[in-house]
Amino acid sequence: MQAASRESYAAALARLQGYVAGAEPSTVAGTGAELLAVADLLRREVRLRRALSDPARSGADRTELLNSVLSGKVGADTLDLLGTLVAGRWSAPSELLDGAESLGVQALLASADRADELGEVEDELFRFGQVVAADPQLSNALSDPMAPVAQRAELVGMLLTGKARPVTVRLAEAALAGFGGRSFTAALSRLVELAAERRDRQVAYVTVAAPLTEEEERRLSDRLSAIYDRPVAVKLTVDPTILGGVSVRVGSDLYDGTILRRLNETRNALAKR
Repeated sequence: MQAASRESYAAALARLQGYVAGAEPSTVAGTGAELLAVADLLRREVRLRRALSDPARSGADRTELLNSVLSGKVGADTLDLLGTLVAGRWSAPSELLDGAESLGVQALLASADRADELGEVEDELFRFGQVVAADPQLSNALSDPMAPVAQRAELVGMLLTGKARPVTVRLAEAALAGFGGRSFTAALSRLVELAAERRDRQVAYVTVAAPLTEEEERRLSDRLSAIYDRPVAVKLTVDPTILGGVSVRVGSDLYDGTILRRLNETRNALAKR
C-alpha cells in the first residue's frame, strides 16, 4: 500500500482493536466473516470499489454510499469498521479491496486470539497446506483460477469441517479468493505468518528427511530464536527425497544443508569438467 492507503488502513485497524477488546470471540469472528464477504463483493463489483475509493468524493459521501449499499445486510459493527475504512483516502481502488480483506483476516485472527485458539489455528492452516501440497490433484483443484471460488470453497468445507476450527475454515476460504493477490498456496503461507506475528513469533519453515524428536525440534527452535532475537515457530515438513540434512527458510533467508543439494552441486561441478 502507498502512504495514504496505509494511514486509512491503520485507522480502521485501530478501530478494530478497540472493538475486539470489548466483544466476545464468536461475535468478532462473525464480523470478520462479514468483512471478508464485503471484500468479495468489492472484488466482483469494480464500479463500487472505484466509487468507494474515489478521491473526488468526500469521506462522508463515500460512507453514505457504503451505508446505502450494505445497511441491513451486515451487522452494525461491520458497517462501522467499513465506514472508517472508506472514509479514509485510498491511493487506488485495489488498495481499498486489500484493506477490507486484511481487516477481515485480522478480525478472524483476533477472534481466535481472544478464544485462546490462535496457535491451533496457525497449526491447522499449516497442516492443511501440507496436505494440499502432497496431493497434486487436490492442489490443482483448489488452485484452479478458472473454477468458481464458491465451488472450491465447498471442497475446502468437505475437507476441513469437523476437523478444524471454523476460523481456520474461513481463513482457508480467504486463501482460495487469492488473499492479497497471492496464489492459494502463497496465501495460506501468509495467513500462517500473520497468525504467528499476532503471537509475536517468526515462522521458520524446516524440511528434514526424517521426523525430529520433540527435543530436537525444541533445540532447533531455541537456536533460531537466538539468531533472530524473537520466538520462532517451527513448521516442520518431512521429505525423504532430500536424503538427509536440513533446509530452513525464515522470511527471505534460506539455509539449505540437505544432502540432495550437495549431490546436485557435485553433479553440476562434474558436468562442467
